[in-house]
Amino acid sequence: MFFYKKKNFYFYLNNLKFFSKLILPILFTQKLNNELSYIIDKKNILFVLNCLKLHIKYQYKILSCISGVDFLGNKISKYYRFSIVYDLLSITYHTRVKVKIFLNETSFLLSSTFVFINANWWEREVWDMFGLWFNNHPDLRRILTDYGFDSFPLRKDFPVVGFFEVVYNFEKKRIISQPCEFNQDFRNFSFENIW
Repeated sequence: MFFYKKKNFYFYLNNLKFFSKLILPILFTQKLNNELSYIIDKKNILFVLNCLKLHIKYQYKILSCISGVDFLGNKISKYYRFSIVYDLLSITYHTRVKVKIFLNETSFLLSSTFVFINANWWEREVWDMFGLWFNNHPDLRRILTDYGFDSFPLRKDFPVVGFFEVVYNFEKKRIISQPCEFNQDFRNFSFENIW
């Protein structure tokens, strides 16, 4: 069943919004630019993803992306520090949906690799960049940073500048941190405008 006409597409979205309240344990539904977003509790993630994938009314068979969001400094950060967003795509109905979960720094989330096999790489990336733990993940280890790296680069409290730099050492065959050397002797900062 394909919905090419605009009128049928809006009918499908409104019908899906109503139908999802009956089946899925959704805390909040948001519609923005003809895309639905479901905010759910973290304990219901596997049920919601299974239902969205296998139910005949949804058929979101493709997991496009899993993203992490850091809310440090926002109003929401006093309740929840992070959000994880699952982007799902339905080829049958030509629609997308986002499933959002809000977490604290010490919270963990159940792994969705048993529902979507490509969630393996996405969850490893979110853990590597944000430090959010996925319980029951088959192979949760660093994927983008070095194994000796002890922080998470996409957190908003990660230092952008400092007195150490990360370089590859050919003798040790690994990435190491060493003090920065700022050689600016060759520059002359007169701060005068020559124009």
